[in-house]
Amino acid sequence: MKKLYFILIILLTGFNLFAQKLERVEPMFWFTEMHNPKLQLLVHGENIATCTITLSYPGVKLVKVNKVENPNYLFIDLELSKSAKPGKFPINFSANGKKLFSYTYELKNRNKSPERIQGVTQKDFIYLLMPDRFSNGDKSNDVVQGLTETALNRDSMYYRHGGDIQGVINHLNYLRDLGVTTVWMTPEVENDMAKASYHGYAVTDHYKIDPRYGTNELYKKYVETAHAKGMKVIKDIVHNHVGTNHWFYKDLPMKSWLNQWPKFTQTSYRDQTVMDIHASEADRKQMLDGWFVSSMPDLNQRNPFVQNYLTQNHIWWIEYAGIDGLRLDTYGYNDPIYMADWALKVQAEFPRLSVFGETLVTAVPNQAFFTGGNTVNRGFDTHLQGITDATLKDAIYEGINGKNGWVDGINRLYATLAHDFLYKNPNTNCIFLDNHDMSRFYSVVGEDFDKYKMGLSILLTMRGIPEMYYGTEILMKNFSNPDGLIRSDFPGGWDGDKKDKFIADGRTNKENEAFTFVKTLANYRKNSPALQTGKLMQFVPQDDLYVYFRYNNSAKGSVMVIVNNTDKDKNLNTERFSERTSGITTAKNVISGENLSFKEIKVPAKTTLVLELN
Repeated sequence: MKKLYFILIILLTGFNLFAQKLERVEPMFWFTEMHNPKLQLLVHGENIATCTITLSYPGVKLVKVNKVENPNYLFIDLELSKSAKPGKFPINFSANGKKLFSYTYELKNRNKSPERIQGVTQKDFIYLLMPDRFSNGDKSNDVVQGLTETALNRDSMYYRHGGDIQGVINHLNYLRDLGVTTVWMTPEVENDMAKASYHGYAVTDHYKIDPRYGTNELYKKYVETAHAKGMKVIKDIVHNHVGTNHWFYKDLPMKSWLNQWPKFTQTSYRDQTVMDIHASEADRKQMLDGWFVSSMPDLNQRNPFVQNYLTQNHIWWIEYAGIDGLRLDTYGYNDPIYMADWALKVQAEFPRLSVFGETLVTAVPNQAFFTGGNTVNRGFDTHLQGITDATLKDAIYEGINGKNGWVDGINRLYATLAHDFLYKNPNTNCIFLDNHDMSRFYSVVGEDFDKYKMGLSILLTMRGIPEMYYGTEILMKNFSNPDGLIRSDFPGGWDGDKKDKFIADGRTNKENEAFTFVKTLANYRKNSPALQTGKLMQFVPQDDLYVYFRYNNSAKGSVMVIVNNTDKDKNLNTERFSERTSGITTAKNVISGENLSFKEIKVPAKTTLVLELN
């Protein structure tokens, strides 16, 4: 009986001992007129390596078919000439001279519309949100059968809540009215994990929007809708790791696809080991190759197949959806040589694209180490445009909450900015007060509304690209520990919410005051050349007052910012600032609209004055 069964298998497979099955081709389609003519297709399917590959299409050359350790994979190298036209063609899979099946591959026309891929600059104001926690615009996708997690529980911070891309689309007008110009969502790609993957950083399919958020087509519509409203979009991507339910983790192409250890080894999270000239190689390896957590396998970015897979995926999303910028998660944990090469390849395709990396470190040199230009003697150029400026965030908090001293209080903010010479361009850094991984700003300042206004005034007038975490405009609060309520739902984003804080009638008087404060300053920022393109000049704090200017060529139209972090009203004589104020006689308070006599300015306690010079 066993012998007959074996003979039957041979007959059914055309005398091939292996039955082949095509499961996926990635990228599933590509684009013409790309800068890089090379394209590597990952092909996955049962015993697919036993197949012979053929194709014929003008301008497309089959260069090489790579077989790897796992016979369920092929990596097909193609070269696309500039003459290749949009169209479809079959990729044929054969065995023993017999065609088994084909995959219809498509080259799409590259979209060069000027409103796409615009880049994000210090002209912009970024709004960071978590799609699962912002608004539920489509209840039909709250639970998707077939996925690992089907629980929906808004009473827990660790389960899905049902927010989605349609919910964000529904509130783009709210964001535009607030003064936001750019939306950044935590990753939207599929995270088919058992629990607590709503954050999006445990990807299980690089080419698929999580169905609980929507579809690829809906994501593209979201970007196009934002663009039509004069707004931009940042996509959050992860180079360093994936989730353990990723389809390729369950069937690795090769052992070297991941950073493997004899036993589970977690990263040390010690960024210093990457830059320390005295560091142990073992310490450096643990930082870079150790897994972020046990549920997030660490990708080996020294593997050229991994490199191609990640780089092409990011290029595919940018071209497919037309996004304007990228935020790179856990930047410092990635292989540095690969990341520099990645940056060159991506920027060659999209010169206007903006990119900044997450570097939650504790010192300016540590941040500058990761940025482009080799400004701190790293030995090579990372080509990274900017970073998430955590040291400036810490300095702003110290300037608001701290007690003034030689290096403390407001002097910390001054001293931190004095280190900007370490960056190739500090204006490309993303500046912020909080995000989805840390305690909310309003709680950190003790729910002190004066301090709240001080911090936001600094954020929206400082050099760099400001980012605000969702709900800050309505005084959402809480600490990251112990309960993680920093990721609470935006009230009004769900049908049946008791309060709808997307509208004025749903907000308290204090929340409306906060909303109006942010809206006034953010919309002023949209029309201020000094804040959008101007330089920064700061003055050494005196009498516990810190003063800086944002300016272009003329003193008129410059913005003067005065920070008084004390409990006492202060009087400021402006003669000291003559190099920035020549010819100025009056100044307008941007928030109140009041015109002030410029020679002597009264600065109330716990206040940041934002003045337009006339």
